[in-house]
Amino acid sequence: MTPPSSWAPGAGEWSGAGPDLVTGAATLRALHRPGDPVVLPNVWDVPSARAVEAAGFPAVATSSAALAETLGHADGETAPVGEILDAIARIVRAVGVPVTADVERGFRLSPAELVERLAATGVAGCNLEDSDPATGTMVDAARQSDFLAAIRAAARSAGVDLVVNARIDVFLKSTGTHDALAEAVDRARRYLAAGADCVFPILLDDPATVGAFVGEAGGPVNILGRLDGPPSVAELAALGVARISFGARVHAAVRRQHADLLARLSPRGR
Repeated sequence: MTPPSSWAPGAGEWSGAGPDLVTGAATLRALHRPGDPVVLPNVWDVPSARAVEAAGFPAVATSSAALAETLGHADGETAPVGEILDAIARIVRAVGVPVTADVERGFRLSPAELVERLAATGVAGCNLEDSDPATGTMVDAARQSDFLAAIRAAARSAGVDLVVNARIDVFLKSTGTHDALAEAVDRARRYLAAGADCVFPILLDDPATVGAFVGEAGGPVNILGRLDGPPSVAELAALGVARISFGARVHAAVRRQHADLLARLSPRGR
C-alpha cells in the first residue's frame, strides 16, 4: 500500500471518511465567522479526534506539539515529516468533519511540495507560523508574506484551496522593547493580503488588546483559548474573534489527569 503522505493530490481524489478536499475547505472556511467563532480543541491522535467530533464540534484541528510528542518527538519540526503527515492522514480518515493541520513552518518543504503532501492527507486547512522552529527567531514579514502567497498559489494550482491560518509569533517572542501590537497588526494585514484566510496572534489574550487587534487586522482572527480562566469563549466571541483554538493545552490537561490517575494506582502511592 502506498503511504498516505505519498499519495497523489488532487480535488476529489480523497476517499477517507471526511468531505472531499474542495467541500472540506469550503466548509471549514465558512465556519470562520467573526463574533460566532469556530471552536477547535486541538487533537493529537485518532481517539482524540473522534472524541472531538462526537462532542459535536464541526471541525478538527491538530496540535503540532501534542502530535509530535505522541509520536515520540519534540515540537519544533524535529519529527520526520512523513511521520507527521501519516498521522494527520489517519486522523482525516477517522472523522467525518474537515481537519486542519498544524504543520509549524512547513518542515522546510517548498510551498508546492508542502501543498502536494498536505493535499494527499485530505486536510482542509493548515496552520503556518512566522518564526523559525530551528532558531526561534522571527521570520522577516515580507519573506513570510511571500511564503504564504506561494502556498496560496500552489493550493489553487492543485485545486485544493487550503484554508490557511497564519500564526503570528510576535507576542510569543516579544521582549517588551517594541510595540508588539503594531507589529502584529502589520503582519496580519500583510499575511491576509498574501492570501491567508485567518491570522493567529498566539499568546494574545488580553481582552482590550484582542479587541484592538481584531478591529485593525482586516480579516478573521484566531485566538488561543484558555481552559481555566478568562477570556471565555463567549467573551472572545463578543470581541469579534472568528476562531478559537487551544494548541497543546487540551493534551496537557489530559496528561495531567492521566498522571493523577497513575499516582493513585501506583504502589508508591499506597
